[in-house]
Amino acid sequence: MTASPLFYQAGPPMPEVSHGHGVFLWDIHGKEYLDGCSGAISCNLGHGRQDIRDAMLAQLDRVAFTYRTQFENAPAMALAQQLVEITEGDFEKIFFVSSGSEAVESALKLARQYVVARGESQRRHFVSLRPSYHGSTLGALGVTGYQPLEGPFTAITPGSIKVPGPDFYRQSDGDRDLHIQRVLDETRAAIDAAGGDTIIAIVLEPVGGASTGARLVDKSYLEGLRRLCDEIGCLLIFDEVLSGVGRTGSWFAYQQWGVTPDLLTTAKGLGAGYYPVGALLCREQIVATVMAGGGFQHGHTYAGNPLACATALATLRAIQHEGLLDNVRARGQQLQQGLQALQNRYPWIGDVRGLGLLWGVELVMDPVEKTPFPAEANLFARITALAKKEGLLIYPRRSLNGLAGDHFLVSPPFTISESETLLLLERLGIALSRLDSEVVSPLLKQHSAATAHGTTG
Repeated sequence: MTASPLFYQAGPPMPEVSHGHGVFLWDIHGKEYLDGCSGAISCNLGHGRQDIRDAMLAQLDRVAFTYRTQFENAPAMALAQQLVEITEGDFEKIFFVSSGSEAVESALKLARQYVVARGESQRRHFVSLRPSYHGSTLGALGVTGYQPLEGPFTAITPGSIKVPGPDFYRQSDGDRDLHIQRVLDETRAAIDAAGGDTIIAIVLEPVGGASTGARLVDKSYLEGLRRLCDEIGCLLIFDEVLSGVGRTGSWFAYQQWGVTPDLLTTAKGLGAGYYPVGALLCREQIVATVMAGGGFQHGHTYAGNPLACATALATLRAIQHEGLLDNVRARGQQLQQGLQALQNRYPWIGDVRGLGLLWGVELVMDPVEKTPFPAEANLFARITALAKKEGLLIYPRRSLNGLAGDHFLVSPPFTISESETLLLLERLGIALSRLDSEVVSPLLKQHSAATAHGTTG
């Protein structure tokens, strides 16, 4: 076989996809895969939808592309209005892009241009969490806290001030409120050290994605950040590239806590995997200040093109007309119960956490001490490979700054049925059983033997 000219990240050979329908994909050999992670937590409506195809073809029959400085187009205007409506007026202005990284870059640049326009050019720092993930372009990577992704580029990225976020699983403060206060105090100390008047914005994911395995925050933490931003005069940016557009059971995760940021990014599920599209949502006063100063010095060729916006508009309408937010909540409860049942079966499943249809499962060697498995064991990759053999796709990463720890995300399409959720859990259960017998049990025996002989630290 001739080697492919394509290259992505290093990894094992992949099967070639043939087609998809609903929550399933098939490879060219006929093997079926249940898409338990919506691709990259993007294919929120599943595969092969006729209504999305029809909307795209209808737009193709009119015009596929126009440039934003030459024409307005009806799909972009309608989509912007829909986003204003589903956020209940929290954001009045919309800027379209083609990806999550572009959405975050746009937010960072708009925030910087805003503080410059209001005469505070000394504000040059962003504050973000470690671990976190905000994108792969250099600006977005600068606010990302995930060492393997950052490492090669640290010298050329505009790095942010990294602070810890809440970790309700591993926290040792003994009390949830004390933990939140300590995290907020550490954030305040880092800001004070840099100077509050040098901060442009605090950037975070209201529900963690790949870098933390759906790690949650809470209302009191977000309220504390909101107060801190208001006190020092900086902005609050929520990255909902992954958690937005219904993934958590509300249109956006921030709505579950009632704490509104100044800027919000989204992408991934906005086009449901059918076409690349993302958006920056922001408050009118920010845009007015920037526009009065000469306009937003930023843009992308495909921003707001008619085909992208028609696809996203069809996505939002499908979620509304089919009541899919209700299904996200119902299937999310079913998934939570099933994952917790698996956790009860396997003590090395340390934590199950999430909202709606965004769930993370963290694996640990010692459930009491929450000790991660040895990094070289690559459990996150092993469970993903075993699940794929059973016809289930899940999304793996490392929990501890990308260097150690193992977790995977379970985030199926919003259209998944009760019986399909049971099938997902069944296939995952088989994969976990194989992981237990083939990998975990030998590792634990090896660890116990080494401990008995005094050869561990």
